[in-house]
Amino acid sequence: MKYHLVALFTIFVWGITFVSTKVLLVDISPLWILLLRFALGLCILCVMRPHVLRLKERTDEVLFAAAGATGIAAYYLLVFTTATAVGVIVAASPLFTALISAALGDRSSINTRFFCGFALAMAGLIVVGAGTMGEGDIVNFTGFDLFGDMLALTAALMWAVYSTLVSRIAQKGYETIAATKRTFVWGVAFILVITLIFDPYAPQPSALLDWQNVLNLLFLGAVASAACFVTWGVAVKHLGATTTTTYIYLVPAITATASILILGEPLNAPIILGLAMTIAGLLLSQKRKRTTGT
Repeated sequence: MKYHLVALFTIFVWGITFVSTKVLLVDISPLWILLLRFALGLCILCVMRPHVLRLKERTDEVLFAAAGATGIAAYYLLVFTTATAVGVIVAASPLFTALISAALGDRSSINTRFFCGFALAMAGLIVVGAGTMGEGDIVNFTGFDLFGDMLALTAALMWAVYSTLVSRIAQKGYETIAATKRTFVWGVAFILVITLIFDPYAPQPSALLDWQNVLNLLFLGAVASAACFVTWGVAVKHLGATTTTTYIYLVPAITATASILILGEPLNAPIILGLAMTIAGLLLSQKRKRTTGT
């Protein structure tokens, strides 16, 4: 049970990061927010585990590089550049994770309850999305932003691949914090290259010294990045990639709830119904494995 709580804590933090990101976007560009956030997270992980991780096999470096490229660089870059209903589409990660696990030989998650839970959670997230739209917004059920939706779908796939790689790294016996640090090295390297190419101008010193920006960067770097990527790794190690990623369903729901509590946005019937459907979908997806990791 405790590892389910670890996964839930991780998702809760990630669900409220939009508040800090929204504040930072006033003075700092998206690419620099990502670079500063994960560079700070890497520094904290280096303090926690200063030694260099010894690889069991040289080819294992490919796993860490791929994890950094998918779960840190690609996923967050795609999410930041997507102007669609990204939360709903990215929540498809559990489906991709289950399919990848099945392709690798683990078909334990491919069952009727998982797919029914997935469908119920997705429907709930759509209802939450409709409930959070303003009066002037128009819901278009006949058209879609193909490019934006494809980016969000790719982000969901990247997170599924990342979670699968984290599970594989854990199976090889690598300690979670040290493994996360090595993954961050690769992730920061990829983000640094992309940032220098597409946004080479650093934020103004005044923006970086503003106390509000400092606190929000500390939250994103220390808690949402360093701490939560470690706790995600712990959850994946003990629950498995598919079971852990089902908690992704809750991210849009937590974001909507935080918008109500922190930003004062209105609570209405569609949001309540959507949250109930999302939680029910999560419980249904996990019902078969409730004893795992307790």
